[in-house]
Amino acid sequence: MSKGKEASATKAVLEYLIRQNRPYSAIDIFSNLHKEYGKTQVVKSCEQLTQEGKVREKLYGKQKVYVVDQSQFADVDDAEIKKMDQEIVEMSSNLRDYHDACKKMDSELKSLSSAIGTEEAIAQCKQLEQQINSKETKLKVIKDSGDLVTPEEREEVMTQRANYVKIWKKRKRLANDILNAILEGYPKTKKQLYEEIGIETDEEYKVAPPEV
Repeated sequence: MSKGKEASATKAVLEYLIRQNRPYSAIDIFSNLHKEYGKTQVVKSCEQLTQEGKVREKLYGKQKVYVVDQSQFADVDDAEIKKMDQEIVEMSSNLRDYHDACKKMDSELKSLSSAIGTEEAIAQCKQLEQQINSKETKLKVIKDSGDLVTPEEREEVMTQRANYVKIWKKRKRLANDILNAILEGYPKTKKQLYEEIGIETDEEYKVAPPEV
């Protein structure tokens, strides 16, 4: 790396530490400078600034952290510190309010984004109106045809249906009883018996007596 590039990296590291005024490892500085300078150069710059006394180096376990020399900053009295603490509390409260407001607006934005637009709503309304008109027309044709089933006729049909279902169940039960009796002395399987006799079952055609 050229001397100019090295000097630029060292200047950038020092300005960053002064601006942030808090401890960072060389890896943190490398990342926070958006990897503009190589990791090796950032480490070298930190060590150079430490040797020059502009930066203080502290060892935590196996990790080195760097913080700008505090002697270059003017002393701050207690009143000033209290004022700054109060400002931090107020700014933190404002930040929470802004955060809550952003969440609320994000929620409203998602709700509005998922809602249909005016043109789409109009198109859906027209489509529904067409469906309603079509069904009303069909209903009118049925009513005007005069070929309607009366309640009495429907009752008669349902009574017949219930009777047929009852007969169906009874005959199925009798047939099963007879076949089971035959199977007791039949040397082959039920399937072979049914094939030999020519029995067709409800299960074969996937049907069953309906509920009445």
